[in-house]
Amino acid sequence: MFRSAISTIFSCLPATKAEAHCDGPCGVYDPASARVAAEAVLSMTKKLIALTPPTGTDAASWAEYNNTFSRFVAVKEEQAQETKKELLILWTDYFKPEHLATFPDLHDTFWKAAKLCSACKVNVDQSKAQELLNSVEKIHKMFWQSKGRSDAWVTAS
Repeated sequence: MFRSAISTIFSCLPATKAEAHCDGPCGVYDPASARVAAEAVLSMTKKLIALTPPTGTDAASWAEYNNTFSRFVAVKEEQAQETKKELLILWTDYFKPEHLATFPDLHDTFWKAAKLCSACKVNVDQSKAQELLNSVEKIHKMFWQSKGRSDAWVTAS
């Protein structure tokens, strides 16, 4: 009932134009979440490569191996998708046409980074995972330069 009353009141008011540069005009952007996710992709890729299948036919050993393998793959894919999501938010919501003057390769950098996210989901390739992290570092530097800052690139691992 309260909602209905509020809705009725606001429907009588003239519409005001709201403007924002993104979907959520909070103004809080940071490539850190993309870095953390990309680091997890690299970490899971390394763990998958290092994972050794058991020898023999012991069902419990194979079950443990399959469980671990599945978990590593699931985390790698989730984090690659999270990296892509965070990069796309920066690309489409934070960066504006005027940034192209400073960063003429901005679109190409983001496009290639998004493609690397997909490559990391499809493959278990440490060089692609490292390339993704390197791309996120480049985006980190572009982002902070666009804000007139030079925040250090610090990884958790």
